Amino acid sequence: MKLDRLPDAAVGTVGDAAGAVVDPRAGLGRIRAAMSSRALIGVAAALVAGYLVGRLRRHA
Repeated sequence: MKLDRLPDAAVGTVGDAAGAVVDPRAGLGRIRAAMSSRALIGVAAALVAGYLVGRLRRHA
């Protein structure tokens, strides 16, 4: 991906996420279609790591 197109891709992804709030089934389908499997795994790993950090901080 070219770096000059990065802001456009970010805005498109945020728009798809906002659409997922209104129509979850269609929005999630668009997000899945737009993301590569490598990016999807990265996002899932970040969510799991964030959850675990939050859980550890809550108990500490």
